[in-house]
Amino acid sequence: MTDSNNNKPQQKVMEIDLMALFRKLYESRKKIYKTIGVGIAIGLIVSFSLPKIYEVKVSLSPESGINGTNGLSGIASMFGLGNASTGFGEDALTFNMFPEIVKTNPFALEMLQIPIQTQKEDSIILYDYLNTEKKPWWSYVMGVPGMLIGGIKSLFTEEQKDSIKAIDPFRLTPEQSGRIGMLKKVLEVETDKKSNMTKVTVSLQDPLAAAIVADSAVHKLQEYITDYRTRKAKQDYDFQLSLCEQYKKEYFEAQQEYAKFADANRNVILQTVTSEKERLQKNLTLAEQIYSQSMGQLQVLRGKLQEAKPVFAVVEPATVPLAPASPKKMLIIIAFAFLAFVLESAWILFGKDIYHDFKNELKKKD
Repeated sequence: MTDSNNNKPQQKVMEIDLMALFRKLYESRKKIYKTIGVGIAIGLIVSFSLPKIYEVKVSLSPESGINGTNGLSGIASMFGLGNASTGFGEDALTFNMFPEIVKTNPFALEMLQIPIQTQKEDSIILYDYLNTEKKPWWSYVMGVPGMLIGGIKSLFTEEQKDSIKAIDPFRLTPEQSGRIGMLKKVLEVETDKKSNMTKVTVSLQDPLAAAIVADSAVHKLQEYITDYRTRKAKQDYDFQLSLCEQYKKEYFEAQQEYAKFADANRNVILQTVTSEKERLQKNLTLAEQIYSQSMGQLQVLRGKLQEAKPVFAVVEPATVPLAPASPKKMLIIIAFAFLAFVLESAWILFGKDIYHDFKNELKKKD
């Protein structure tokens, strides 16, 4: 009973305190309205200063050819290829590495060289286009010191404009490194390990350029993975093809040698001639068997090469966006208005008292 009686005064004090705070805010409501108005004005300035960004998203589902290996395993064993793997599921590189691939400098340098087109019908490479992207006005204000320093340095050094054609991947210039950094910001790749879906997102200020870059990024990824997956199979196929050409030449030479000897000694009945003819015939038969077996191995390796190529099912292709994805003007305005309300309320409820107490303490010390 005593505990419940003690809690009642505390609840009353809290209710009184809350009512006092609300009353304090209500009395200063006009000032709060003005501050919210200022916040809305700042939100309008910020939202309309930010350039429009268009997003293009491409969804693709890579499919492995590992399930198709059993079809060639029997044929491969016939030609002495054993149980060599024909799929690429066991390779070190997986499709989950797509996000890491697009962050590498070699991939970025290839992307920077692609030609794109803007809605203004300007044909330009991505390297040069990234430099034309607009920035909010405050970024130029904050960049004035750097521009001044750069201008002073240019007076004492000979300025050489960087070009994508003159890029040395081993030694990048600050400008080239900056362009690579810009590309990595506007190009993002996410992979869902559960569904094995890969989503490529490109954010640029020109909708047509964004769609072209997204489509090119997908094709570059496909080329990159295809080259990696088929590299070993392609090497094996090329080596076997060279052997087939060599065995074919040896077979034709043995065939010609046997035919010439048989024609020249058609009516000759000698043991030496018969022995030589048998030897040439055995060489011809052996050359034919080797050539036939090598051609069979070549066909198996050709099948391996085809199976090693990854299949990409593009679920959602690149399309030119009709509306910008950002900035969210209304959300920015609401956020600034709410921030203004919170700051002004905090000042009215606590800030004023703290400020006056601090000021009085300073006066007492003086």
